[in-house]
Amino acid sequence: MSGSGLRLTFAPWGESLAEVVEVSRQAEAAGAEVVWAPEMHRSATITAAAMAAGTSGIGVGTAIALAFTRSPMITALEALDLDEMSNGRFILGLGTGVQRVNEDWYNAQWGKPVAHLRETVGIIREFVAQCHTGEPFDIDGEFEHMRIKGYQRTYHRERPEIPIYLAGVGPVMLKLAGEIAEGWISHELCSPAFVSGQVIPNIAEGLERGHRARSDIELVVSACAAVDSDREKARRLAAGVVGFYATVRTYADFFSFHGFAEQQDAIVQQFRAGGATAQKLGDLVPDDMISAFTISGNPDDIAEALTAYEGIVDAVKLSPPTHGLDPQQTREAQRQLIGVVADIKGGIRPA
Repeated sequence: MSGSGLRLTFAPWGESLAEVVEVSRQAEAAGAEVVWAPEMHRSATITAAAMAAGTSGIGVGTAIALAFTRSPMITALEALDLDEMSNGRFILGLGTGVQRVNEDWYNAQWGKPVAHLRETVGIIREFVAQCHTGEPFDIDGEFEHMRIKGYQRTYHRERPEIPIYLAGVGPVMLKLAGEIAEGWISHELCSPAFVSGQVIPNIAEGLERGHRARSDIELVVSACAAVDSDREKARRLAAGVVGFYATVRTYADFFSFHGFAEQQDAIVQQFRAGGATAQKLGDLVPDDMISAFTISGNPDDIAEALTAYEGIVDAVKLSPPTHGLDPQQTREAQRQLIGVVADIKGGIRPA
């Protein structure tokens, strides 16, 4: 199979943490290079801890942990602990989320998200680098600050620097990632056209602003991938995730870029009018939208679709479809997807 020039990483799904860990082991055996823990229905850092303890060599990252719902110090401490647990395999992936979720769900400060995230990353980095010295911290910012005296972390520190990857869709956040981050992670729908037309130019501008080279940042595109020998069945398995993102107005520019503004608006209107429940959003998504935003089809189709990302990103984060599916459907789609990774990378297929 083709597609082997990319680093393949994986976002495991499981009904229990035990299942997430087992799937992480399967992904590691198949040849995936990183497993990622999301945040919404579970804590990203707790999930990452379970995956780190249950694997041996694969990278473990958060994709993403919400940056403003924890203090920078708590995030830094969790990152240090996770890096120790994983023997230096941890990647701290951070994202802002959306304003409503931060303020209404988590009672977190939003402010100006790009400036807020810049301050958060700066404090985390300084704390990780200096927490063992006993020197005071006196950092002021518009949204975050740290003033500490008489503190020294005497526990083991695996590395003086932990890589920080930032999630971003809009141009300003993409530029920030290019300027300060070790990596960029896309949201779950991200076409090769969007990477080439929107991501790369803005990342490049950020790199120039930060006096950095392209080799200083890893670009990780996320791809919902539905696998089945029946191509039409695979497309419909992936439809729910497109429907979910289509209801989020924050992504209006993203859908408009691909020529699907009217389709997104129709989905939003039907959803708000009660035309579809959250579990049935996939029924509102036409096939051409599924093809544009997901990798779906038989195993050969998946491998071929991955080649479109070669030369423009460094890695792909594969995830099975979940929205609108029952657990067994997701479980089977995930098993087949890990099998595709194994075929591409020469690893072990799951039983």
